Amino acid sequence: MAHERQSAVVLIAEDDREMRSLLCDELYDLGVSIREAADGDEALRAVLDIRPALILTDLRMPAGGLDYIARLRTFAPGVPLVLITSFGDQQTKARALALGVEAYFDKPVRISELKDAVRRLLGPALDGVID
Repeated sequence: MAHERQSAVVLIAEDDREMRSLLCDELYDLGVSIREAADGDEALRAVLDIRPALILTDLRMPAGGLDYIARLRTFAPGVPLVLITSFGDQQTKARALALGVEAYFDKPVRISELKDAVRRLLGPALDGVID
């Protein structure tokens, strides 16, 4: 499923369909176009195909993990990366940040904080729609 707009494209990689749907709906309200991926391999293919303005990804999903985050960094250098996880600890967070993750959230995610981070990271790429 893709929500289309003439605006910044956000890739949402999350294997939990309900969570992915919630994230898509909430971020779409910011005025961005959304692309979805259900696992790490699909996300990496999408990065090459669509060149997103921002990537929001779960850490633990099929073909996920910190190696996946490192590969995202290689495939999408300079693209802001937001990480969400249910399985984080201080060591995981430190390693993720060292890999270039700009924002890190533990689940359950506070949607208002997530949106604030996306607004901050996208800045002028947003088309001005603010909920």
